[in-house]
Amino acid sequence: MLIKTFASAVQGVDARTITIEVNAGGTVAAGKNYYFLVGLPDNAVREGFQRIEAAIKNIGLRVPRMKLVVNLAPADIRKEGSAYDLPIALGLLAATQQIASEQIGQYLMMGELSLDGGLRPIKGALPIAIQARKEGYKGLILPKANAREAAIVNDLEVYGIENLREAVDFFDGQSNLQATAVDTREIFYYEQNQYDYDFSDVKGQENIKRALEIAAAGGHNVILIGPPGAGKTMLARRLPTILPPLNLREALETTKIYSVSGALPSDASLMATRPFRAPHHTVSDVALVGGGSNPQPGEISLAHNGVLFLDELPEFKRAVLEVLRQPMEQRRVTISRARVTVDYPANFMLIASMNPCPCGYYNHPEKDCVCGPGVVQRYLNKISGPLLDRIDLHVEVTPVSLDELSSFERPQVSSAEIAERVVKAREMQAERFKDLQGIYCNAQMPSRMVREVCTLNQAGILLLKKAMEKLRLSARAYDRILKVARTAADLSGSAEIKIEHIAEAIQYRSLDREGWAG
Repeated sequence: MLIKTFASAVQGVDARTITIEVNAGGTVAAGKNYYFLVGLPDNAVREGFQRIEAAIKNIGLRVPRMKLVVNLAPADIRKEGSAYDLPIALGLLAATQQIASEQIGQYLMMGELSLDGGLRPIKGALPIAIQARKEGYKGLILPKANAREAAIVNDLEVYGIENLREAVDFFDGQSNLQATAVDTREIFYYEQNQYDYDFSDVKGQENIKRALEIAAAGGHNVILIGPPGAGKTMLARRLPTILPPLNLREALETTKIYSVSGALPSDASLMATRPFRAPHHTVSDVALVGGGSNPQPGEISLAHNGVLFLDELPEFKRAVLEVLRQPMEQRRVTISRARVTVDYPANFMLIASMNPCPCGYYNHPEKDCVCGPGVVQRYLNKISGPLLDRIDLHVEVTPVSLDELSSFERPQVSSAEIAERVVKAREMQAERFKDLQGIYCNAQMPSRMVREVCTLNQAGILLLKKAMEKLRLSARAYDRILKVARTAADLSGSAEIKIEHIAEAIQYRSLDREGWAG
């Protein structure tokens, strides 16, 4: 008897339906293999029969000693992972007439079986659910641990089960499974601004807060340079709290990436806050951008629609930092392997921090630097010029004085207040770029558009020309200054870029200043 069940293969952040054809019939000679699996399966799928056979026996059913052929179609796509156990097991039971098969083709099924018939969680439940709805399946059956994640997809019945027996009883009509119900919008709006950090915790550092406000308003990349203990990491961790809230489309995009990578928290069904990723400086280039023999999203994709924080930037391997250059420009990364090519989104804000020198006290107001001649410059040279050119704001962070730390009189501005100004600036940019595809903030403007949008008066042109000559800035740095000035003007509600906006943007090019490193 031939039975078809349906599963799904995740490629990149999207899913593709896999048809599992199970044919049971024919005699097999004693001692010969009776189970045949074809359709380009990997070892995890091949080994699945041992789990499937044990699970079927342990729920009181059997695998008959007849010829069993399982085909995973289309055969030109490599099937990877253990999540095909459930649809193969149900296909075998239906093909050997141990369960009813009338409805089995109306559902898409995924799940890894344990030997006792229990189901273990899978990766990629959200893109699988989206594909199931797109192709018109009646419902999706998957492990209970993944049910809430998949149930955020509307107009699809999602059934979370704990073991194989529940699925068998469901198709035999002996149990009535309840579809998992999730109010996506309620969850989204409730969790939208749930952050553990707030700028009101930060004493002093008003100039750094202003720089981060500009960065958030325009989507600009930032590098913070300062001695140990100046508050660089503390400030960086609070950057997501002043970014505009995720919209539902962005939240679904982000959740898909976390679902595919298996990084979605077990108690979460939707990523409602902007992600903040802070990989250690020993991270490899593959871990950062994604890849592997079975390509997975890297840190830059996990930071999509959020913030990627690189602490102690010069300590990262040079090759690791250089792979950032193209994704920072294109806002996506393409992973190519012999058998497959996948695209992952990577629209992130980069915030980096570093000490000004190996000892950490170059330009410190109170402590002396002990680094020898040329050491500071060699330390800065660990970061390539092209990468620095892609960072819009270079901000010096100085230690907070004891008086500021111990002062309780002056209330600190909260993240909500800063975010309100940021949102207003982003609304101006949304209106500016409403007719353009893929451009949402000032930082994303291409060079040709910078000339149109960032027009200067005569005084502004003269000031910028002098700065370019004195600091010996590159053409890319010129564009960065104009973009930052445009954002500063947006924050002040000005339609024109004024000379004070240009002056403020120029001061955020610290590492370009001649003689900065001695």
